[in-house]
Amino acid sequence: MEFRAEARYMRVSPQKARLVLDLIKGRRVEDAMNTLTFTKKGVAEPIEKLLRSAVENATYLSQEKGMDVDVDNLYVLRAVANDGPRMKRIRPAPMGRAYRYQRRMAHIEIALAERNAAAEGTATVVGEEKARAKKTRGKTAGRAKMPSKAKAKKKTGGKKAAVGSSK
Repeated sequence: MEFRAEARYMRVSPQKARLVLDLIKGRRVEDAMNTLTFTKKGVAEPIEKLLRSAVENATYLSQEKGMDVDVDNLYVLRAVANDGPRMKRIRPAPMGRAYRYQRRMAHIEIALAERNAAAEGTATVVGEEKARAKKTRGKTAGRAKMPSKAKAKKKTGGKKAAVGSSK
């Protein structure tokens, strides 16, 4: 089962939030907490708070619904930072002009899942299978179809022959 927590309208750009979220994807909750504690990014603290909220959601649902959830066996299944609304602002510029800029916001979502004891030894890196498939497709596709550059170009002497000149 999946346990989620979401923080909306966070005053951080999604790009900066993704840098930190990529550090914790696929990790156990304890490892993710340690990583966030020692990360020197400003957004690490709100993400740690969000991760704690997701763990609390898991413990609450396990008690409320009577499910057997091992909190020590949870890992970060999905960590996503999506674009939120942008605030348009104006900054004064030279000679009476004005430059527009945007203050970005992010919607951050963290989903936890319980790792099975049998599958714990066979854990894979997130996105590893897709990367392998792309590499094998790229090697075989398109090589034989493209002609070499040496055959495609005609060699010229570098000078154009003047038409109509007889001297």
